[in-house]
Amino acid sequence: MHDKDLVSYSVIVRETDLYIRTTSDLNGQALDSVLKYRRQIEEYISYHPEFATTLKPLIINDTSPEIIKDMAMASQKFDVGPMAAVAGAIAEFVGKDLMKYSDEVIIENGGDIFLSSKRNRTVAIYAGNSPLSGKYGLEIKADATPLGICTSSGTVGHSLSFGKADAVVTLADSASLADAAATAIGNMVKSKNDINPVLDYARESGFLKGIVIIKDDSIGAWGNMELCELPEI
Repeated sequence: MHDKDLVSYSVIVRETDLYIRTTSDLNGQALDSVLKYRRQIEEYISYHPEFATTLKPLIINDTSPEIIKDMAMASQKFDVGPMAAVAGAIAEFVGKDLMKYSDEVIIENGGDIFLSSKRNRTVAIYAGNSPLSGKYGLEIKADATPLGICTSSGTVGHSLSFGKADAVVTLADSASLADAAATAIGNMVKSKNDINPVLDYARESGFLKGIVIIKDDSIGAWGNMELCELPEI
């Protein structure tokens, strides 16, 4: 947020609240994209209401919209409901639409990020009341993008979590996949004693590029990224 090289703006449609950074103001194009994908999801749910409520993966017809199939695929990889991937999916699908107009796109949607950058970026980690909140960030190399960076918390925000982690941050080629993974892995962290076994699970899943877990005063990380201390702001 403190970089000055991109234009920043927000697009808000009901539950969707996007913070967007691109090389020029693409507010109109972003709004059209958000409305398109929200309409596809809402129309699908009107015919398949279980898509909105189930906590387990669903079988999806091949004729379904691409964003629906993407959410279903991500949920199947980590055994969660498809709506566990909705924020990441919207960030990514809108982001890819905006890449037609901007060679750099950063979209944050409720803690879930789609990042496509020509320069290295630092992503700060917010972890609620943990003493480590805002103290660490992820150094993301430009050549590692496009990338999905998603966060789940059992102590921050209104999203459903069965865990107690202050922050679980996952990195994957797909923001939908990272979002589903953050939800599933966040459910597993009940105390700081869970950090190491859950890191092992994330590594062995084969779907993630990296993960950071913060619980109280403890932090654990694995993957192809660099964890850095942030300066005081």
